[in-house]
Amino acid sequence: MDKRVTVVRAKNKITVNAEIEFSKRYLKYLTKKYLKKHNLRDWLRVVANAKDSYELRYFQINNEEEEGDGDD
Repeated sequence: MDKRVTVVRAKNKITVNAEIEFSKRYLKYLTKKYLKKHNLRDWLRVVANAKDSYELRYFQINNEEEEGDGDD
């Protein structure tokens, strides 16, 4: 892939530009594979926020303690 695919980071945003045919679905697959390899897959998920982009979001985990506090 040499210089046909470039990855640029600007603060909280990462941009991937490809001169070759590179599907959005394949990028999602590679992102999930990376997250799993680094044990982040349980905390982050890949979400399509536009037609040509993805973003990483934290899973919304509700604690049982918070649900129990409202009953008192």
